[in-house]
Amino acid sequence: MSQAILAERIAEVMRRSGRAVTIKEISNHIPDKPETTIRGRLYNNLERRFKRVTRGVYMLIDGAALVVQGDGRDLSILDSSSVDGLVTDHPWRDDKSNSGSNRRFDKTYDQTSFRYTLEDFKEKARVLKPGGFLVEVLPAENENNWKYLYEIKCMAEQVGLRFYAKVPWRKGEFVYNTGRKSKNTEDIMFFTKGRARCLRPDVQRGGLMSGTAFMLPTEFDFAPKAPHLRIHQSEKPVELYEAILEAITLPGEVVVDSFAGSGNLGKAAINRGRIAILFELLKENVTKILDNLAPQHSPALL
Repeated sequence: MSQAILAERIAEVMRRSGRAVTIKEISNHIPDKPETTIRGRLYNNLERRFKRVTRGVYMLIDGAALVVQGDGRDLSILDSSSVDGLVTDHPWRDDKSNSGSNRRFDKTYDQTSFRYTLEDFKEKARVLKPGGFLVEVLPAENENNWKYLYEIKCMAEQVGLRFYAKVPWRKGEFVYNTGRKSKNTEDIMFFTKGRARCLRPDVQRGGLMSGTAFMLPTEFDFAPKAPHLRIHQSEKPVELYEAILEAITLPGEVVVDSFAGSGNLGKAAINRGRIAILFELLKENVTKILDNLAPQHSPALL
């Protein structure tokens, strides 16, 4: 039995109980595994799936996903200052860059692509809690989009979203030969609503200080799936989203993806004990998202 399967069996015991449980209780429901093995699996998944309440007593940090069929630019169903984090990969309109020998989006992308306006950022700032992070997945800067990428920073600043950092996402080894230079990165841009919340351990004084939970890396290096295995043309790796969620949120917190696409942010949230609200405009994509999440979790559809 794999470690992941045993961890899921332990989680199911806790889920059925609906409360914190002892290692002895878990062992009674999984008699084919010794207590030492169960204890080891709990320890290996602390703060990812399980939380220690007291000695020998643990509870489940259960992730969840809510799928909303609708336009993610309209967040009116969300209360002001109600969201711990926003992670978005919007279908950016750039007709010149979105074509070429190995990069050509299909007609559905053309129908839904757009350029952000100031109103979009006002809505993001409205729903985000003070100190919370907005993370935008954006194309690498080129001769066609550099002005738009600058405008995004300016619009964010106008509504009180401070630029925090930019980290490239390296897409494995595959290189796209389009435009004026070869590419294999996109940019992950971090903003905060006012001063960043306190997530980073202060090793000198103790406690927490302002910033992400850990020093952001020089780059995120996660290879995407091969094109024929993707369920969405701009699908991002689950592991990339997991790394972002670990940096900007805590277990049990709420994160929103306004343009869900494949729904992989929801998978990452479930894996890491977060609650994801996924907006997706196209009905056919909503069906794919629900199927994508079903092996891990029974997602709710609004």
